[in-house]
Amino acid sequence: MESWELKRLAPWFVLSCVVLPWAVEQYGDDLKAAVAEDLEDPGTRTFAVEHGGRVVGAIQWGAEDEPDYRHANIDIYLDPAVHGRGLGTDAVRVLARHLIDDHGYHRLVIDPAADNTAAIRCYRKVGFRPVGIMRQYERGPDGSWHDGLLMDLLAEELE
Repeated sequence: MESWELKRLAPWFVLSCVVLPWAVEQYGDDLKAAVAEDLEDPGTRTFAVEHGGRVVGAIQWGAEDEPDYRHANIDIYLDPAVHGRGLGTDAVRVLARHLIDDHGYHRLVIDPAADNTAAIRCYRKVGFRPVGIMRQYERGPDGSWHDGLLMDLLAEELE
């Protein structure tokens, strides 16, 4: 991603409805560096989500390639101004199809905050199913721990 895109993505890391509230605690005011570090992780592949000719978010994936546990994971964050338009569902569905068809993954996982009903609804539309609650899974900006929901999708369940 270009540096101007990094600048546009950084504010979303601090929003409570976005996946990475840990960035506030870990990086404070230097969120641009946090975003750059996340995007430079060689184990993570990140793609811009565009709408109306502008970058409105990003979607990324990583993998566990140990043969006996092989699977991929997905993470997405979108500008709250574009929530509710189906962009997240479309982006997750396209990436899931790519991971299954082009990379041969038979299982995908995603882990929204347990109270993020919009994200959970989005992932269910793609075919993800709840597996279970991960108690005190992530720390919120206020320092308290919050539960996450582990969801998975088997290749034949992709909608």
